[in-house]
Amino acid sequence: MASAPLVSPNWRFLFAHPAHFIALGAGAGLSSVAPGTAGTLWAWVAWLVLQPLLPHEAWGLLIASATLVGWWACTVTAQHLGVADSGHIVWDEVVAFWLVLWLIAPSGFWGQLAAFALFRLFDAVKLGPMAWADRTFKGFGPRGGFGILLDDFAAALCTLLVIALWRF
Repeated sequence: MASAPLVSPNWRFLFAHPAHFIALGAGAGLSSVAPGTAGTLWAWVAWLVLQPLLPHEAWGLLIASATLVGWWACTVTAQHLGVADSGHIVWDEVVAFWLVLWLIAPSGFWGQLAAFALFRLFDAVKLGPMAWADRTFKGFGPRGGFGILLDDFAAALCTLLVIALWRF
């Protein structure tokens, strides 16, 4: 069970440090209702805007870079919030869902919607690999920042496995 943040994430907190802006998904994580879903929706919208502008191969570099920057941002923001894995930190959903969308491309609206629903299900339920990652890497510092990202990458992997089986 997550503890209450030492600092309330709000617009002032969002702009107080570049790491906060990144980790809170440019404000998507400030949603009072389902911030993880808001972050995943933000990722989907960003994908729809950027996808025509970036070659397919460039997405790999963007996702890798966003993961490394996100590791730092999630680590710093978790420490500043005083919560090891605050639900307000949504960069993990953003990067993991970009990975899903990139690996299922090209896909239309219905394929992306199915990927969205599966990803949210696996991220919310936290069974198997998601639970292991969430449990094993809980805490503060670089290990905790890595853990924030890892359980969402596990959800992305499970989403991709289901989609692969469905396509097969």
